[in-house]
Amino acid sequence: MSAPAPSPLAIVDAEPLPRQEEVLTDAALAFVAELHRRFTPRRDDLLARRAERRAEIARTSTLDFLPETAAIRADDSWKVAECPPALQDRRVEITGPTDRKMTINALNSGARIWLADFEDASAPTWENVVLGQLNLIDAYTRNIDFTDAGSGKSYALRPADELATVVMRPRGWHLGERHLQLDGQPVPGALVDFGLYFFHNAQRLLDLGEGPYFYLPKTESHLEARLWNDVFVFAQDYLGIPQGTVRATVLIETITAAYEMEEILHELRDHASGLNAGRWDYLFSIVKNFRDGGPKFVLPDRNAVTMTAPFMRAYTELLVRTCHKRGAHAIGGMAAFIPSRRDAEVNKVAFEKVRADKDREAADGFDGSWVAHPDLVPIAMESFDKVLGDKPHQKDRLREDVHVEAADLIAIDSLDARPTYAGLVNAVQVGIRYIEAWLRGMGAVAIFNLMEDAATAEISRSQIWQWINAGVEFENGEKATPELARRIAAEELQNIEAELGAEAFAAGNWQQAHDLLLEVSLDADYADFLTLPAYERLRG
Repeated sequence: MSAPAPSPLAIVDAEPLPRQEEVLTDAALAFVAELHRRFTPRRDDLLARRAERRAEIARTSTLDFLPETAAIRADDSWKVAECPPALQDRRVEITGPTDRKMTINALNSGARIWLADFEDASAPTWENVVLGQLNLIDAYTRNIDFTDAGSGKSYALRPADELATVVMRPRGWHLGERHLQLDGQPVPGALVDFGLYFFHNAQRLLDLGEGPYFYLPKTESHLEARLWNDVFVFAQDYLGIPQGTVRATVLIETITAAYEMEEILHELRDHASGLNAGRWDYLFSIVKNFRDGGPKFVLPDRNAVTMTAPFMRAYTELLVRTCHKRGAHAIGGMAAFIPSRRDAEVNKVAFEKVRADKDREAADGFDGSWVAHPDLVPIAMESFDKVLGDKPHQKDRLREDVHVEAADLIAIDSLDARPTYAGLVNAVQVGIRYIEAWLRGMGAVAIFNLMEDAATAEISRSQIWQWINAGVEFENGEKATPELARRIAAEELQNIEAELGAEAFAAGNWQQAHDLLLEVSLDADYADFLTLPAYERLRG
């Protein structure tokens, strides 16, 4: 008697989308189902391991480099795989979601790389998940254009040699995709995003002289990097793609990953391209892991924690040294400013800050950096052009002058700044405004002239939680309490209604966003990720 055929993936509670059959083919879904069967059990084990590690940090209030992997760090002989031509020069990367207009604008932006984002800059509605994949397929086949219904302006791709190279970012390991299930279990969003993209585009990208390139988010350990590497090996074999075709850049945006940078590169060495310094998620991870570590771990206002803070400097300098020691690219952080069409003075001040930030990164040895808006591409490009000239990168700068001790990475109290009342107000304002947009399906949102994504909301709600639980007293004499947070949130709702008008306010998700922010900011049981309870409320 022959074995029964594996159960097919079920599409659950999803309205049909235009052209979805081009993405959700039987063959593509069979591939995603096989990824799920093989790798989701290991994903589940690793998520359980995260909780165990967090409990250990709560007990000890410290972290250290792993003794069991000391030999990997001490072995100077290994390097990551040679970089493919399309990823040699990464001096400016633009980030953004994969909606149709952004796809065209990002590819046309003049940046060398586009981080095509299915993660923090994309609210994972079914429409965003599926049509985002379709937009990338259309871009590679040059079957994409867009006309803005409001302005009538049309958008089309420039010639192929002027387009950015795509590095796609799937969702993190913790998020499920409720609309794709196997035997009643949601498939991890990471495997959905990776699987659909790889299945449809791996060979097509090779034919274009590029390849399937990925940014890996929210990684917390080298064992999670090992899982990704095994996914890549299987996927390449499954589709008959040469081994080593995939290239992955790992975001070092969790505090635990900062202690395992070399091990992460080692696990992915046949597929590794580089590491990136992701600022807001990194700070969120510090708060999350050390939230009960006492006053020395209390962060000041998020805007006071610049990349020149001693513990942030230790993190970025160690990242550059680690990458260059192993032949990998070191990619710097985000310039999130959104230029104002009405205030030239705001732009002037912000552009100078962006320029100084990018000058510092280039001087420190980074090989490239991120921007959130096309108008910032020339500024970042100029900073890296001055240092790189005609060279594609500066991996020859080994930064052997850098010596970072384990304690340096968590020396939060080395920063001479304290939480302020204005910082609390800003955290509430940004949290409510971002969550409301996310619940409408928007993951990248301009708020107060900054492009914010889910990492912004995470650090905002985490700081509210931390300051209240630490009993912080602000400079005006008020103490951080749940009552104060509720009062500020109520005032912000009133301000938003006055700003928008009653009709527009009623049409939004403002009360829901207000309630969710307070839930994840005030509950004694700290939610690991804001996006988990938010996803339960996300329509579509």
